[in-house]
Amino acid sequence: MNLYQEISSNNRKTFFLIFSFLILFIVLGWFLSFLFQAPWLLIIAVIFSVLTSFLSYWHSDKIILKLTKAQPIKKEEFRDLYNVVENLSITSGIQAPKIYLIQEEQPNAFATGRDEKHAVVAVTTGLLKILDKNEIEGVISHELGHIKNNDILLSAVVVVLVGIMIVVSDLVIRMTFWGGFKNRDNNDRSSLGILLTILGFLFIILSPILAKIIQFAISRKREFLADSSAVLLTRYPEGLISALRKISSYPRSAKIANNAVAHLFIVNPFRGKTEKSFFVKLFSTHPSIEERIEKLREIAV
Repeated sequence: MNLYQEISSNNRKTFFLIFSFLILFIVLGWFLSFLFQAPWLLIIAVIFSVLTSFLSYWHSDKIILKLTKAQPIKKEEFRDLYNVVENLSITSGIQAPKIYLIQEEQPNAFATGRDEKHAVVAVTTGLLKILDKNEIEGVISHELGHIKNNDILLSAVVVVLVGIMIVVSDLVIRMTFWGGFKNRDNNDRSSLGILLTILGFLFIILSPILAKIIQFAISRKREFLADSSAVLLTRYPEGLISALRKISSYPRSAKIANNAVAHLFIVNPFRGKTEKSFFVKLFSTHPSIEERIEKLREIAV
């Protein structure tokens, strides 16, 4: 399967995953309506899931920029960076994205927005200090790859949907422990009803975990594809390889990093355990640097 076939395949998966989030939230609403004997909760869940998807489409990028404290920069102050972004955008055949700067010592970057015409690339001050021109070109090409491959909308929407799923599930669990079932008539409940109640409660607990797993799976697949796109654009894989090594070797976590936006960055902004166990990989927002470099080497051959 070539790169363009992978893009087409991943775009189909994108729609499937977004649809899965909607279904997940509606099913959660159905279970809540049963657990609390309140049919109106299902109606609210359906309306809320649709509205959330709509609002996340239009405003998720603004939320992300606020969360990361990113600020727009002027061309006069960062002319070299502007030239890199504009030149690579022309080569890539897309409209140059807006450029934002994050006051953060850790070298890192991400792209967000809802489409090519409303895209943003954000870089940290540490990235501009540590990386040379070829390495910055590799990073920017990677982020432009996310934009051209239609990754940015999905990644941005996931920030909002996963966050809402976790908050709602946590709220429901708290309500349950506060006595959410006290008014129910246990004498009238059938064995099936009891079973559904147990399954519903388990679903409430597990739904945010499932949402996070989907988030991680999306991120890992997209990073490989964006790396490949960067090499196609620059024809110089060593620039991106060197950038990945420098960024990943920075010893401290980013101060602006949080679990909601970690999957957006080119390299995981958290620093910590490096074990390669199945569970560490399952809950990792990014593939390992070694895996990414290996695939880049294969492309270069």
